[in-house]
Amino acid sequence: MQPNIIKMTHTLEDLKSGALTGTKRLKLACGLTTFPEEIFALADTLEVLDLSDNHLSSLPESIVQLKQLKIIFFARNKFTEYPTVLGNCLNLNMIGFKSNQIHTVAEHVFPQKLNWLILTDNKIKVLPKSLGHCTLLQKCALAGNQIEVLPNEMSNCQNLELLRISANNLKSIPNWLFELPKLSWLAFAGNPSAYQVTLETDFESYAWNNFNIKELLGEGASGLIYKADWTLKQTEIALKIFKGDVTSDGLANDEMAVSIAAGSHDSLIPVLGNIKNHPENKSGLIMKLIDPTFINLGNPPSMKSCTRDVFENTTVFNSKKLLKVAKSIASVSAQLHSIGINHGDLYAHNILINDTANCLLGDFGAATFYDKNTNQAHNIERVEVRAFGCLLEDMLNLIPEDNITKKLKHWWDSLISDCFNPSVKSRPAFSEIVMRLRSLEFK
Repeated sequence: MQPNIIKMTHTLEDLKSGALTGTKRLKLACGLTTFPEEIFALADTLEVLDLSDNHLSSLPESIVQLKQLKIIFFARNKFTEYPTVLGNCLNLNMIGFKSNQIHTVAEHVFPQKLNWLILTDNKIKVLPKSLGHCTLLQKCALAGNQIEVLPNEMSNCQNLELLRISANNLKSIPNWLFELPKLSWLAFAGNPSAYQVTLETDFESYAWNNFNIKELLGEGASGLIYKADWTLKQTEIALKIFKGDVTSDGLANDEMAVSIAAGSHDSLIPVLGNIKNHPENKSGLIMKLIDPTFINLGNPPSMKSCTRDVFENTTVFNSKKLLKVAKSIASVSAQLHSIGINHGDLYAHNILINDTANCLLGDFGAATFYDKNTNQAHNIERVEVRAFGCLLEDMLNLIPEDNITKKLKHWWDSLISDCFNPSVKSRPAFSEIVMRLRSLEFK
């Protein structure tokens, strides 16, 4: 997902008048067809440039004059080729070209400091081998392209933690991917190589006219969630209506299938059915309405944290809450992997929690079915175990020192260390983690 890096959109008039002199962040969305020369007047200070939602198709060679530039976004423009000049912007570490028409990415076009790359929803068939030179790359979003193979050179991206390769033309998922020591969040559904699952459920479909929409509860990358009256059952429920397009994580149909197949668990939001006869032919899930006392455990990563969730300054955890959350999420993760489902987005911001630390894992937008009988299955689960370790570490770091004994802190540090083992295959399975957490209860 492309973060909202600049909340306020500036005007071209502001830029031309000199009113923005000294600014570090600039956002323009005003039908631009050429790169405004006036931007170069900000060369000494400009660090973040967002020219999304324009009609740009090329960049001038002179963009290298913006020597302070660290972050750029050109989402929803008209680029057909990735601009080679960006390889000469030495301080760039975050680049986004979501939803253009890019079909060509040449060799040696990425700056050495790159750690976050977004090329979601383009027409890329071939990735440059030189992507493997980006040894600082942590986050790479490539969903919704036509990529047929991942270059083996990407095995050099030893700092890669999050990878989105859903909805491409990958005939196989390379084994080296599951040997990357820091990979934690992986989405690879919607490819020819994807494991095909036949859903055997008694799931029912209900007509759209059985529901009265009351209010919007929230919006995610893949859809909108509404509170609604289910007239047929005379009860309130939540409806998730999928947008139907490619998201940064993958395809809506894959999310629906996984949500149905995940089954019943105390830490999953119950799915009650799906809808049919939507006036715009959209898909949707009928879900149990969650008590409003449940809130998000954390917030999505920031530009600075890159792959790690951020928390409110007032957020504090304790040992009891950490243990309860850990047991719940380890248990539901063990269930998912026992039936060959990789969540792919195991994060605090996708977990709902209430005052008594009951929690619910949501958002299956990045989830992927996989074959439990393959050699890769063992490592697929262990990649997600590292994401679980990140969750534990984030929560543990928010427990005040005087609220946890050294012995208990050491126990948690030991579990986290095992989840972080650079040898992917040597990490514990979720079922083993569940047993270790149960043993802690009696210590």
